[in-house]
Amino acid sequence: MLTAYIVDDEPLARDELKYLLNRSKEVKILGEGDCIEDAEMEVATLKPDIVFVDIELAEDNGLTLAKQLQTFDPSPIVVFATAYDEYALQAFELNALDYVLKPFDEARIQKTLDKIKQLQSLGNKDLSTNPYIKNDRNEKIPILVDDRIILLNYDEILYIESFEKKCLIKTSVQEFKVNDTLVVMEKKLNKAPFLRVHRSYLVNLDHIAEIDPWFNSTYNLIMKDNSKVPVSRTYVKELKKCLGL
Repeated sequence: MLTAYIVDDEPLARDELKYLLNRSKEVKILGEGDCIEDAEMEVATLKPDIVFVDIELAEDNGLTLAKQLQTFDPSPIVVFATAYDEYALQAFELNALDYVLKPFDEARIQKTLDKIKQLQSLGNKDLSTNPYIKNDRNEKIPILVDDRIILLNYDEILYIESFEKKCLIKTSVQEFKVNDTLVVMEKKLNKAPFLRVHRSYLVNLDHIAEIDPWFNSTYNLIMKDNSKVPVSRTYVKELKKCLGL
């Protein structure tokens, strides 16, 4: 059976999470706290497998606690359980296993527990160092879709298109609509092989199949799925440089 500790400054939220974890019959709650100082001491003593951490605490920030927990030996699995979706990227940079949004849903909590059991079945009890969940920003990007956090591999992304101050992320098999602007996405994907080729498009250079001349010294990129991405004159020189043309 898994063991857990809950950090949340809202008693009702702690009770709700405890209720759902107890219903699973897979988790034993070892303790709970409402601030970083108490949680850090008790986690060090109790050594739970999992620590469920809220982010916006009354006088603290759960991200700070997660960073401190990384220094523990063994370090516990960290699952953020919060009402705020804007911290998802920071959470995964701290190697959090999951990011669950309030109000809690029983099926969603069960999915988190299933993920933990699956990884433990591989013989990796210390999940904080497991490469399967480690968020290397050179390989994965977390994106918020509805109430789910999806870890999307960089090499899955064909291109990203801007629309109505949001973005459409296109892969070879599906599309994801996210609330980030293209400027924000460009900062997150700030390394090759991604390149801005148009005010509305960010493209993965590795997925370009053809480059077709268009009019007025512009081009169309034919992607590996046969979709087309326009290249404006402003970005032609940088594109040619990156492709060695």
